[in-house]
Amino acid sequence: MDGNPVFVRDGHVATSAGITAGIDLSLSLVEEDWGADVARNVARQLVVFMARPGGQAQFSARLAPRQPRHPAVRRVMDRVTADPAGCHTLATLAASGGVSVRHLERLFRTEVGLTPGRYVESVRVEAAQALLADGTGTVEEVAQQAGFGSSESLRRVFQHTLGVSPTVYRARFRSTLGAPHLTAG
Repeated sequence: MDGNPVFVRDGHVATSAGITAGIDLSLSLVEEDWGADVARNVARQLVVFMARPGGQAQFSARLAPRQPRHPAVRRVMDRVTADPAGCHTLATLAASGGVSVRHLERLFRTEVGLTPGRYVESVRVEAAQALLADGTGTVEEVAQQAGFGSSESLRRVFQHTLGVSPTVYRARFRSTLGAPHLTAG
């Protein structure tokens, strides 16, 4: 008997070491049946991590608790979340919202609590988190796909925002699907 695993599976029987380990086990079962994306969404709804270790910010730009009232802010947010790697200068964002740069900045501070630039960064961080958790692609490829331009830019933002490097994040939060689970034997 190994006392280290947080959960054990033996055929159709699964058991865990406690409440939080039960959540870990449940997320593993959800991932097995429904895939990594669904398991990540469930983990976000529960405000827990896909894999146990800390270091991940609790704020989710995509799961923001309230919908902005102003249509310009909604249009800009939709544009950014649809294409995190796109060109999102203040001028292009303001144009897509149909407002001036100054007005967009005021609207964002009031309705989102962030500057437009911080919002773009938070969406890009979440995109990079999902790509890193999937485990495919190099850190440089993830940086490009998420809109950071380089792995160094991604590393700086991750270190500042999450307190870990992209490589450490990947090791902590990558998908558990296909990972070895202890089975009773």
